[in-house]
Amino acid sequence: MQFKQKFWHSPIARLALILVCTLLVSSCANQPAIHKSALQSSFQSLSLGLFEINSFDVYVHDDVVHVLFAGSEKADSKARVVRYIRSEDSGKHWSKPIEISGSVPAPTDAVRGNDVQLAVNGNNLLAVWQARGEFPGMGPMVSVYSHDDGKTWQTGANPAVNNAGDQAHIDLAADQQGNFHAVWLEDPEENGYQSLRYARSIDGGVQWQPTQRLDEGTCSCCWNTIKVSPAGELNVLYRDMKPRDMALIRSSDQGNSWQSVSMVGDFNWQFEGCPHIGGGLAQTGDEQLNAVVWTGAEANPGLYFLRSDNNGKTWTKPQPLGNHALHGDIAALDNKQILAVWDELGPDGSSIASAQSQDGGSTWASAQSLSKLNVLATHPRIVSTSTGYLTLWTEKQPKQRNQLAIAVFE
Repeated sequence: MQFKQKFWHSPIARLALILVCTLLVSSCANQPAIHKSALQSSFQSLSLGLFEINSFDVYVHDDVVHVLFAGSEKADSKARVVRYIRSEDSGKHWSKPIEISGSVPAPTDAVRGNDVQLAVNGNNLLAVWQARGEFPGMGPMVSVYSHDDGKTWQTGANPAVNNAGDQAHIDLAADQQGNFHAVWLEDPEENGYQSLRYARSIDGGVQWQPTQRLDEGTCSCCWNTIKVSPAGELNVLYRDMKPRDMALIRSSDQGNSWQSVSMVGDFNWQFEGCPHIGGGLAQTGDEQLNAVVWTGAEANPGLYFLRSDNNGKTWTKPQPLGNHALHGDIAALDNKQILAVWDELGPDGSSIASAQSQDGGSTWASAQSLSKLNVLATHPRIVSTSTGYLTLWTEKQPKQRNQLAIAVFE
């Protein structure tokens, strides 16, 4: 059991599975409406004081953009530090980085797809990541919280019961009442496969209520996505086990009980490995959900957009995005204006692309390239603000280390 988990989390397995995915693909909270015919992007680079950026997360609350990032300070150091920045003008200007890792174990094994995580409500901020355990990529969660707008940070409790477990692929969200919600993958019973877990904090991340098991058998290495709807419902998008399609599960009572809703793209992908690719979810009303999901199904591999107009019960026919797209995300300004982002494999590596829809995803404009030429860019994230969108990703230029790149759409 330990060997199986260790293998699927190892860098060799990740590389092998991404190569398999490459071959498969080659074979085939509401924001105010911004009524513009086309949003234009501009780019910026930040001096974050780190030699390399290995992981990040972005969260928007009350139109303030919060970013958590982790990386190394020196070329010859394997030690990781975690820092926090914020922007109060939709990403145009940023605060000075604040280091927050402190005395808790650093996210030594944090990588894109298993990133450090952040959620915000008012003055309360919560950060959670996976620390190193007995084997690389198999450690427990640690958490830190701030109750003063991120100025100072304290150590919180582990959302999971097992402080020595393998707790990976975490995601966080905060609801309108100020509660924090966490989902992750774990196998505390050591039954041979990962399961989707959930916990809630009602005191700003200091302590956590008892853990719940939402699905007893899931894909073991794909990221999860949790979103809070305008009505306060919790929606979790995750990759199921059999088949390896994306699934939606929901709580309508602040996490007390959960109901399986639907498969988001019924591709019937039968696969025993793990693609290391999750999905993206955006809600533009009490009933409309927008999703991007990836499948390696032999008949129709690729990244797809789907929309539901009945709160996830049924979904539109999947629409393909990009030519060789892998890791995708999505955000919306209203029920018409949607922006999807993804990375694409090409002959020189991977690049970031985006596409806009102004009719709720029925049609899409031609894809726009965001990253520079001849860089290795991957795992974009996108959020909406009162003036447009903010897209972030990590990229590596020749003979340099991974850094954080930002595109502002307005």
